[in-house]
Amino acid sequence: MDQKIIDFNKSQQHSKFPKINIGDVVSVHRTIKEGEKSRVQFFEGLVIAIKGKQSSSPTVTVRKVTKGIGVEMVFPIFSPVITKIEIIRHSKVRRSKLYYMRERFGKAAKMKTVDPTEEEVNFYSKPKKDEKKESVKKEKVAKKEEKTTDKKKDNKTKK
Repeated sequence: MDQKIIDFNKSQQHSKFPKINIGDVVSVHRTIKEGEKSRVQFFEGLVIAIKGKQSSSPTVTVRKVTKGIGVEMVFPIFSPVITKIEIIRHSKVRRSKLYYMRERFGKAAKMKTVDPTEEEVNFYSKPKKDEKKESVKKEKVAKKEEKTTDKKKDNKTKK
């Protein structure tokens, strides 16, 4: 019975977000509807807790300090309101919940950072303009080479 529930919950999840871990500094982009207008607002902070990892609706608690006041928000990961979650950096942690960070500020709240993997870096990255230009140039060069080889073949067949 439990395995059936776990399988169902996993089938309800979608993978449009990167894998989030405790200690990550993330930027959560969510749409806010005010009357007829809607806009995207982002909340950037430290992930201090993840609850319900195997459920169909896990939640992430993100904490940031704004003007000396700590603000925490709980986001349901697979909510349609959340448009994008970006991982800014990873931190090395040894606990599953970082509630002790509530009492820390300044240098005491500093954590050791870990380099992100290549997959995480490329999760949201779009090809840069220079890369697009290079790929277009390569395509043009390949087409020219095809045309020249076709012309050479035509010349050989005419002789």
